[in-house]
Amino acid sequence: MTATQLSARDFFRSAYENRYTWDSNFPGYTADVTYKRGDQVFTGQLKIGKDLSAEVTGVTDEEAKKAIHGQAWEVAIHRVRRSFEQTHGNNTFAYGETDPDGAVEIIVGGKSEGDRYKVRNNEVSLVHRHIHGVVVTIHTFSSHDTGEGYLSHRYDSVYHDPKTGEQKGGKSEFEDDYEKVGGYFILNRRIIQSDDATQPQQEFIFSNIQLLSQE
Repeated sequence: MTATQLSARDFFRSAYENRYTWDSNFPGYTADVTYKRGDQVFTGQLKIGKDLSAEVTGVTDEEAKKAIHGQAWEVAIHRVRRSFEQTHGNNTFAYGETDPDGAVEIIVGGKSEGDRYKVRNNEVSLVHRHIHGVVVTIHTFSSHDTGEGYLSHRYDSVYHDPKTGEQKGGKSEFEDDYEKVGGYFILNRRIIQSDDATQPQQEFIFSNIQLLSQE
């Protein structure tokens, strides 16, 4: 269906429901972690629980441990399956501009007024949201088609002050790769590069991924 044949709400809902998420039976998993920050290398273990809690062990450097925990938790949170109505039931949607590449702007009103998205090929290619006192803008450039929904592959993110529009920190570029373990797609590698010259490249490698036993 094209944008002209659907309401803005249904058009956006289709892309929202096309995201890859874990089902309610997801048991959690363990993995070995290698974290590279510039010339530094840290290794340890990660456990993501069925409740999507994240636990990092074997890493003594607190900053490195915090970085690994933050990325693992962020990835897990984005795999949570929440219905469209749970997430956007109090929002309204309207069509905005259409880009030359076919990306259609969706303007949000209601509870999340001020947010906006772009949808291209039934995938969300732009997120512009007010979160925790900042505005985050994420452009997605490529994705993985899992056959059960899409996962972002290459994308960037930048934060701005919602009142002044001033950029907060550098723009970060991400590249994510996944592997299928026991029926679930799980992140096995993430590279983060910042346009802030003071920030070294970061690489997170998750290996020996094993699902926890069902309880």
